[in-house]
Amino acid sequence: MDIKRLLYFTVLADTGNFTRAAEQLGIAQSALSISMKKLEEQLELKLINRLERRMSLTTDGEVLLKHARNILDNVEQAQKELRELKGLTSGIINFGVSAMLGSYFLPDALARFKQAYPGIQVNIHEAGTATLEKMLLEGQLDLALIRTDQAHEQIRSITLLQEEIVACVPDHHPFAQKKSITLNEFCQQPLVMFREGYFLREAVSRYCQQHQIEANIQFETNLTELLKSLVKQEVGISTCLSLILNKHDSLTTVSFDPPIPLKLGLGWKSSHYLSSAARAFVEFIESEVK
Repeated sequence: MDIKRLLYFTVLADTGNFTRAAEQLGIAQSALSISMKKLEEQLELKLINRLERRMSLTTDGEVLLKHARNILDNVEQAQKELRELKGLTSGIINFGVSAMLGSYFLPDALARFKQAYPGIQVNIHEAGTATLEKMLLEGQLDLALIRTDQAHEQIRSITLLQEEIVACVPDHHPFAQKKSITLNEFCQQPLVMFREGYFLREAVSRYCQQHQIEANIQFETNLTELLKSLVKQEVGISTCLSLILNKHDSLTTVSFDPPIPLKLGLGWKSSHYLSSAARAFVEFIESEVK
């Protein structure tokens, strides 16, 4: 089976359109059509429903797509490992992190890593923890900063940070005088929240769903400084980690009762070959945190 045809097939499945797939691959549309017809002839199966505006995969095509992704992923991993055996490591790490943790937890460590390993390029991809896990599993990332208190059978991880999710309120808010509040008390307030898929939103969304509460969300944003500013201006209260606040913010954190613990660390797909650059990154960040 031709690896190039499998690559063309997966790009076509992702775009759902021969013209866009050909443009993405940098080939003529006619060449793509011929390649797909030859793939169908080789397998003696109809893989693609060719419609006027949008193509779709047949049931056989869906089965092939799953295997094609695995085959291409295995080829990529083999190429990485073989390059390293030849001493030709690329020195590139695709690293996923949420905006908040990337801004407040990692900058100094990343700067020191670059000083220690100037030849290694770190490409940062920002997303919520749920999306980062998916990107790891799909092979888009080498490493990601994810929750490590929720085990996944296809992801290996090390824990770097143990924190507690807390409420974030203005200094003069009634909650600021309390030692702790319940999620029920929190959910009765106007809220400024991170979007779905971010760990600071998960506990609140789960509680509201379980108790059939419709949260009064005034704003959703993944910009941490904007969220802090909106809370300070009394648009609503929010959740946060204590590490994002400083003494000039005029904001107070209040624990939840019961507490909402959080473990964060570096994760990678267990079936992937971890390059020497990625291994150096894991060891470096782990030592920095310790």
